[in-house]
Amino acid sequence: MQTYVALLYSIILGEGRRVVMSDLKAMAEALGLKNVRTLVATGNLVFEARATRISNLEQRLETAFEQSFGRHVDIIVRSAEDWLELAAGNPFPAESAKAADQVAVRVMRVPVAEDAISALQASAAEDEKVFLIGGDIWLVFSRERPSSRLLAAASHKRMGIGTSRNWNTVRRLAEMVAK
Repeated sequence: MQTYVALLYSIILGEGRRVVMSDLKAMAEALGLKNVRTLVATGNLVFEARATRISNLEQRLETAFEQSFGRHVDIIVRSAEDWLELAAGNPFPAESAKAADQVAVRVMRVPVAEDAISALQASAAEDEKVFLIGGDIWLVFSRERPSSRLLAAASHKRMGIGTSRNWNTVRRLAEMVAK
C-alpha cells in the first residue's frame, strides 16, 4: 500500500453548501481507499491505496465526487514521497516561520513552465514573492494588501489546474504522511 495526499480545488457545492469532511471521507472509503483521514474543512485527504498512476486516482476521485455531491471538482493527488519533497523544498522558510498563513504553494496538475512565472512576478507587489519549484508555484502574500493581484494571476484560467494550500496546511499534511 502507498500513502497519498489528495487536494480538492473547491468544496463549495452551491449557495451556503459545503462538503462535510465526514461525507468526503465516506466517499473515499466507498472507493476502497484505506486509512482515510481529512485535515481541516477545506478538502484535504490522506489515504492509502495500491500503487497506481496518479492520474487514475485523480480520475476515480473526481468521478466519485461528482456522483456523490453532484458537482465536478478538480482533485490533485500526490504520493506521500512527493508531498514530503514539496514541503522540504519550501523556498521561503523565514517567511513561513514568521507568517505561515501568508506563504502558500499552488500545487499543479501539470507542471507550470518557467516562462509563466514572469507574468506572476509582474503581478506581485513589492513585498510579495513568487518562486517555481518542480512546476508548483510558491507565493508569499502581502499582509498589507489583503486583495493581492497574485491570487488572480495564479488562477486556473491563467496557470492551469491546480489548488493552493498555505504553509500551515502543507506542513500538517507532511506530518500526517510521515507517520
